[in-house]
Amino acid sequence: MSRQHILVIEDQQDVRENIVELLELSNYHVSFASNGKEGVKKALASPPHLILCDIMMPEMDGYEVLYLLSKNPSTSSLPFIFLTAKAEKSDFRKGMNMGADDYITKPFEEMELLGAIERRLKKYVDLSQVSEVEELVEKASKYDNIEALDKERKAQNFKKKDIIYREGDLGSFVYKIKKGKVKTYRINEDGKEFIYDIKKEGDFLGERATIQDASRTEFAEAMEETELLLIPKSDFQELIFKNREVSGQFIKMLSNNLSQREHELMEMAYNTVRKRTADSLYKLYETYTGNEDIVTVDISRADLAGMVGTATESVIRILSEFKKDRWIEINGSAISILEPEKIKAVRY
Repeated sequence: MSRQHILVIEDQQDVRENIVELLELSNYHVSFASNGKEGVKKALASPPHLILCDIMMPEMDGYEVLYLLSKNPSTSSLPFIFLTAKAEKSDFRKGMNMGADDYITKPFEEMELLGAIERRLKKYVDLSQVSEVEELVEKASKYDNIEALDKERKAQNFKKKDIIYREGDLGSFVYKIKKGKVKTYRINEDGKEFIYDIKKEGDFLGERATIQDASRTEFAEAMEETELLLIPKSDFQELIFKNREVSGQFIKMLSNNLSQREHELMEMAYNTVRKRTADSLYKLYETYTGNEDIVTVDISRADLAGMVGTATESVIRILSEFKKDRWIEINGSAISILEPEKIKAVRY
């Protein structure tokens, strides 16, 4: 197991050397910087597991360091401990309000520093192992003493083609899909749908409007019999905004989703209809795949055209080509994907 990396940002050489020596003897991998500007560059170039940072420094003080790193997704959730010779309550309050995780006054006992580091690293490692938003909710509730959100969730059932929410609705809930599939889409001025995501069991939807405390910017519609769990906006906002590590994890997830969406829009702008149809089919394959050898997707040609961003007639023509190649089988609205890797490999 690789050693955990700590970045020490401290302008006083003797203090810095003592801290580095202590941490290295405690089996941490340590890097250091002699001023805030250098510290920010090192943190962004190679994000550590935790940052120890003095407040009063030349070039850039500790508050500026924390502010800049909190704006970058790669460093926004890192545990951050201030080191300072100041002990005034106003300085303590300012640091914690800005998002610092702890505040140690110099001179400090070695075990005091090591104890603070171990506590923050343990909390960070636990959260960094979270891969699902649902697990993130469970982890955060433990740290924040929030009642388990599972106990407060109400379930709501939707039939195929039922509208879950509409563009312009207020974001009162975040939804978790317990069973079924949901498409999210927008409607252009000509009344045509553009489907930009299909959500499956375990996914969340509606979180962006809830975080922004704004109206919905898209429609959500059940593609089949669907059961949703409802998380009230107040509970979700408390979860996201109360815990710095949790909010950092969520920023990363949203950033990844945004990058994926930008990539898909670029693909749509420059790829052929055949390539875009193949990409949409493969995305459906990944969404619907389970233990079965052949994945069958029940989707209307209009919905598939909405994913591809083209006319329904064009999608039907491409599907006929794929059927002729024996990559798919068609039975009414159901499409059985026989050769997913060949579909994925389509380049034009």
